[in-house]
Amino acid sequence: MNPMLAIDIHTHILPETMPDWAKKFGYGGFVSLEHHKPCCARMMIDTKFFREIQENCWSPEVRIHECDQFRKHHGHQEHSGHQVQVLSTIPVMFSYWAQPNDCLQLSQFLNDHIAGIVQKYPKRFIGLGTLPMQAPDLALKELERCKQMGLAGIQIGSHVNDLNLDDPKLFPVFQACTELNMSLFVHPWDMMGQSKMQKYWLPWLVGMPAETSLAICSMIFGGVLERLPTLRVAFAHGGGSFPSTIGRIEHGFISRPDLVAIDNKVNPRNYLGKIWFDSLVHDPNMLKYLVDLAGPRRVALGSDYPFPLGETEPGKLICESNFSEEIKKALLYEAALEWLKKRKEEFIS
Repeated sequence: MNPMLAIDIHTHILPETMPDWAKKFGYGGFVSLEHHKPCCARMMIDTKFFREIQENCWSPEVRIHECDQFRKHHGHQEHSGHQVQVLSTIPVMFSYWAQPNDCLQLSQFLNDHIAGIVQKYPKRFIGLGTLPMQAPDLALKELERCKQMGLAGIQIGSHVNDLNLDDPKLFPVFQACTELNMSLFVHPWDMMGQSKMQKYWLPWLVGMPAETSLAICSMIFGGVLERLPTLRVAFAHGGGSFPSTIGRIEHGFISRPDLVAIDNKVNPRNYLGKIWFDSLVHDPNMLKYLVDLAGPRRVALGSDYPFPLGETEPGKLICESNFSEEIKKALLYEAALEWLKKRKEEFIS
């Protein structure tokens, strides 16, 4: 197999330093960084520890080096090519709970940072913005600014406070994504049922997959995808629990249309092949199932780099699979290019 491009649609990044948002806005709940030792920082929410991060979470140069070293030494010929990362913020930064104008300022700061990296390294990075989704009017203005800055799309959460993604208030943002030719990446956050999942990291292991299925079902049953057939939307973590429960979801649609098919009469299975999933499923049998279900051009490499719940060696699951060369090519970059509306020549001349 010839060396090829790889586009990782699911990676997260933060600025190395951030303003003191709580001091700036006059209330708490925001993330701050404590650089307590070289190349490491603690993400803090007020005085509560959230996560330890390393310099690969903020340094584009370190990210490039790590990608190149991995691809050089991995031993898979198809991994010896050129890797591109799609950058998005860490979902805890969404801050949909904040005052709208404050969230807008925070979003602009994060978006400027990502846009700057993409401008500096255009062959290695693609950017997704974040929006103050709790205020769709502000979100629309920031979406237009993201477009002007060269970002390829936006990342949003699996819900917006108490609103699921079928809520009419959010529809104008999705519609604007189609009009501006912007991609949409949906990532779980603020996981349901956390009060019942205090142990064993269950919000990340159980809540996250459920959140993604909630987002997909909301967009399908709410008619968002039916009304916007050209919306290019990708869902994190292999679609969460949605792919493995599509039989149950479809059966509910057929057996109780009075409860399920009230806003959209189209079978949910019809949207397979129209939405994208990343490949982050951690299991070769599940990856094969997902590719069979959605088609290889609707499953794109996604690693959740640089976090431990992600794929430790981005693309390894795809490259060590028994897929044909054509399917591997689709998974490693063709599906991503189609989702992003980019051309291969933009990254490999």
